Parts: sequence; C-alpha cells; structure tokens
Amino acid sequence: MSEQQVPLTAEVIFEMFREVREQMKETDRKIRETDEQQKKTDEQIKKTSREVGALGGRIGDLIEDMVRGGAIRLFRELGYEFNQCSRSVEFDNKKLNICGEIDLFLENGEYVLLVEVKTNLLIEDVRDHVERLQKYRQFADARGDKRRFIAAAGGGVVRSNIRTYALKQGLFVIQQSGDNVEVIPPDGEPRVW
Repeated sequence: MSEQQVPLTAEVIFEMFREVREQMKETDRKIRETDEQQKKTDEQIKKTSREVGALGGRIGDLIEDMVRGGAIRLFRELGYEFNQCSRSVEFDNKKLNICGEIDLFLENGEYVLLVEVKTNLLIEDVRDHVERLQKYRQFADARGDKRRFIAAAGGGVVRSNIRTYALKQGLFVIQQSGDNVEVIPPDGEPRVW
C-alpha cells in the first residue's frame, strides 16, 4: 500500500515554509554560538601565544645570563683578561649600510670578544654570527678601532655537529656542562677579525 499524499494547498505550503524558517533560525543560532565560541578560542590562542613568547624571551635572557656569568672567569682561564662585559650592543653605520646587534660584548684594550647566545644554537646562527662579525669589523675600522676581535657562539643546547662547525669557523663555543658552563677553544688559534 502506498502512503496517502497530502494535497498541496496554500496552508500546507505555508506550513512547510514555517518549518524551513524555524530550521534556518535554529541553524543561524548554532552558527552564532559557534562564532562566539571561535572568538573565545581565538582570544585564548592569542593570550597563550603572548605568554609563550614572553616565556621564550625569559628563557633566552636566562641563557644569556648563564653564559655571561661565567664568561669573564672562563676566558681568564684561557689567557684573555676581559674587564668589561656589555649586553645587547647595537651598531649602525648608515654610510656603510651595516647594522646589527651583539648579544655579549667582552672587552679590554687589546681584544674584544663578540658572543652570540641562543637557547638552542643552530648552524644558521653560527653563519649569521660570522657574517655579523665581518660587518662589525667594518664598523670598527670606520671608527678607528684597531683592537682584535675574536668570537664565541653559545647556547643552552649545543649539538655536537654544531659545536664542530663553530670550532671549524674559528669560534669559541660556550655550552652548558652539567651544573656549569664551559668554553671550548677552537683547534689552534681562534679566528681574528
């Protein structure tokens, strides 16, 4: 047997439209709720991103402090007597079109040690530091600074392949070693800029 079909009258059609309209209202309500929830989720993601960014900065500061704290003493043990340590030293020469920043800048009358510090040191960081050292040499020459520049790269995490690469570039490597920080000198004489 087949179902009886309801004749399509104006009243039946209007009832169908009312049902569709109610379903659309319900769908719109759910979409608005979803939009509100998405806005809340987006705000939470932004807040979390800010907090993680701030934490990353604090970890970077901690690693710099760790390296800086032992650097003067450790380099003294290697025969370099630095009497001043500055942090985040910026340089800029518009005529030469060079600028940059050095994380740690240890100096005396003869030598300047330029240190790049990262939480997790990468080969790219070492390459960038060598390039920055060449720029700083130009900057210093333009100012008549004839001191000898040596360099180090350090981090809270320094993998063995990156340590080897940095040492081959003539850089000292500063790394975490147990509860202390250690400085590994390059084979032979350090590179001088």
